[in-house]
Amino acid sequence: MIDPVSLASQLIACPSVTPASGAVFDVLEAALRPLGFDIDRWVMGEAPDGPTENMIAIRGHGAPHFGFAGHLDVVPPGEGWSVGPYEAQVVDGRLIGRGANDMKSAIAAYVAAVARIAPGAGTLSLLITGDEEGYATYGTPRIIDRLNARGIRPDMILIGEPTSVDRLGDTVKIGRRGSVNMWIDVPGVQGHVAYPHRATNPVPPLARVVAALSEVHLDDGTDAFPPSNLEFTAVSTPTDASNVIPGEATAQLNIRFNNLHKGSDLVRMVEEIAAREAPGAKVRARISGEAFLTPPGRLFDIIVESIREETGAEPELSTSGGTSDGRFLIQLCPVVDFGLPNATMHKLDESAAVEDIRALSRIYERVVRKVLATEKSPD
Repeated sequence: MIDPVSLASQLIACPSVTPASGAVFDVLEAALRPLGFDIDRWVMGEAPDGPTENMIAIRGHGAPHFGFAGHLDVVPPGEGWSVGPYEAQVVDGRLIGRGANDMKSAIAAYVAAVARIAPGAGTLSLLITGDEEGYATYGTPRIIDRLNARGIRPDMILIGEPTSVDRLGDTVKIGRRGSVNMWIDVPGVQGHVAYPHRATNPVPPLARVVAALSEVHLDDGTDAFPPSNLEFTAVSTPTDASNVIPGEATAQLNIRFNNLHKGSDLVRMVEEIAAREAPGAKVRARISGEAFLTPPGRLFDIIVESIREETGAEPELSTSGGTSDGRFLIQLCPVVDFGLPNATMHKLDESAAVEDIRALSRIYERVVRKVLATEKSPD
């Protein structure tokens, strides 16, 4: 038997700021091998997006194949914690540490769940990356490459991201909006502010671009998705001097979009507006993922039923919030995100209630038992 809180504490004690590799994967492998999992680990990529470690752990064979996906990398801890971010202390019934909420506790809860289930018919897998919090260049997309090369395809995947809002089990994510980051670079000619005729100021044309894009109405949302939104996140020039006209100006923006759009179409829209308002402007873009929606089916039913049995909650099926690696894994099979209440993710003193971690493990156990139909779910 594995205590999920103890395992989560061991994982938290391994600093693993994205992209992650090494000790934190050692801890997970040490927990999985005695349970009969075959482990495939590899490190790839160079800075700044790498090196990244990934893991595919598989137990059993044949259908059904149930996959659990997650990430061991975390965001930087920041300053001002009440306890050390990697000390994994339990205070007033909450496990505190970077990754306690997002999402080392969920991984530990799943491992503890399968530890209570004897090997039998069907296949269980864990698809664990060390780069979800970054650009995922060498993360889950490379896990998918590895699975495809080996001819492995799960029938359904549960991602342990923290999706609950006010209480464990109140929200399940059945899809996610897409995300694209863009940078608009407007060239100018640097010069002294007292001699503007000898310079070209890039700030006014960039301001016109910002104003025009701020007026764009993307959509009103759909039955499954909230409206798409475009938000500027930074405006900068290379000089802070008060008497210098800058030689260039840049605006940074992010668009979170629903399935009425494609990332490439949104990039083209921004390019056209930038060219109209600031001739000579260049747009750089990085599409993090497209919007996706998992249609109703057996995976929904099993997860909702398991949550209801354990907590009495009737979960909302939602597509709100940020992205997850479901944007990649949907290529393989139906995907659903479900995990802990997410109020403290990425914050100082990130934490998870000890009882929620253990209850989450029981829910995951119910899910796996129902999928594999190996024996009756626990009472």
